[in-house]
Amino acid sequence: MAKAHRIAVIPGEMLNIYRAKHAFTFGLVVLVGVAIVAFVVFMEQAQRRIPVQYAKRMVGRKMYGGTSTYIPLKVNQAGVIPIIFASSVLYFPALVSTIIPYKALNDFLSRNVENQASPIYIVLYGLLIIFFTYFYTAITFNPVEVADNMKKYGGFIPGIRPGRSTAEHLDFILTRITLPGSIFLAAVAILPSIALALLKVRSFPFGGTSILITVGVALETMKQLESQLLMRHYEGFLT
Repeated sequence: MAKAHRIAVIPGEMLNIYRAKHAFTFGLVVLVGVAIVAFVVFMEQAQRRIPVQYAKRMVGRKMYGGTSTYIPLKVNQAGVIPIIFASSVLYFPALVSTIIPYKALNDFLSRNVENQASPIYIVLYGLLIIFFTYFYTAITFNPVEVADNMKKYGGFIPGIRPGRSTAEHLDFILTRITLPGSIFLAAVAILPSIALALLKVRSFPFGGTSILITVGVALETMKQLESQLLMRHYEGFLT
């Protein structure tokens, strides 16, 4: 319901921008919005495919293995979780300002940390998202466990020794692709703050968790329809 509500209010927010900022700003917001949606779709679909080869082995009288597959490592492995974590951390200064009755501290927090148009808020928000992206990816994907499972079933990455070398290889690749993923999340999340600081637009409809969740749900719906059509021998949307 929240996602449907978020989509439903976009026309009203666009109308408010047109009335408040006139045609030029409205057109600029539309162009930026289209570019953001296209970029989010591209990044949500982006992945690094790690080739895996399974050796042939005899089990009784049957031959198993000898197949090739891949491990899909998404660029945005963490989803919207880092944005939620970062937002929760940034609520802490507001809690502090209500507990500690110190005017100078409260004024500083109100101007720089609680104000979404503040450069300090934007930079801090972006850095927290990057940090939590690495943190969440590290606790949800275990290269050692994946390498052990591959070794157990006779799988290996071509050119990489099974076991520890495979785990180090997966960890190296995951660390490298997480950087653009974390920067992507930070950029999308701080867009409403940048719009507020530069264009004085208080309700930017193409930023934050809403656009990520909306695009993610739309892509997942398309994949489900695609699989249902292919199961019934029809041509799919994506082929």
